Amino acid sequence: MKLWSNSWINGEPIPVRFAAGRLDAAGKPTFSDNLNPHLAWSDVPAGTLSFALICHDFDVPSRGDDVNQPDREIPAELARVDFFHWLLVDLPVSLHEIREGEFSRGFTARGKPGPATLHGARHGLNDFTGWFAADEAMKGDYFGYDGPFPPFNDSLVHHYVFTLYALGIERAPVEGAFTGDQLRQAIYPYVRGEATHSGTYTLNKRLLG
Repeated sequence: MKLWSNSWINGEPIPVRFAAGRLDAAGKPTFSDNLNPHLAWSDVPAGTLSFALICHDFDVPSRGDDVNQPDREIPAELARVDFFHWLLVDLPVSLHEIREGEFSRGFTARGKPGPATLHGARHGLNDFTGWFAADEAMKGDYFGYDGPFPPFNDSLVHHYVFTLYALGIERAPVEGAFTGDQLRQAIYPYVRGEATHSGTYTLNKRLLG
């Protein structure tokens, strides 16, 4: 199976319009356009009945002590964990493309609605749900796509991986407000093929040059 995007070349920096966060004119973090990228796929394995899509960042700090602290950087050697940015299941086998901005335009405080979405598909919860859980103005269930917004003081450039799974079932065996870990475990027995498209992003002014 092949997966590609017209939004950026595989492995290259992600354009700012696809991020949830950017730097403003004063160099301070603010919200960005948060458009979902274009994705297209081909060479689908025989027996595929639906698709699932997961986007995750595997460079997220495992501890928040130094996150977004202007007087220091997050050390590169700190252990890193996954942060899920997009969980999408039940995409029909007849679909071979997601259009730029089709599922997300702008960042929605308290989260976009879900799980039901376009094409009869369903969204899971991205990890901004947990990130904003203690913020009274922002907390909520964050369904659908919310793009990169790494700590502005991280010494690592973050990597974002979009993985499309061809499944041998029409409906993924997850319900309600499912999470990334739950989705990975649930679809594993039904995966007939997978493909990835990735990009990088940073808000660290030192790394941006």
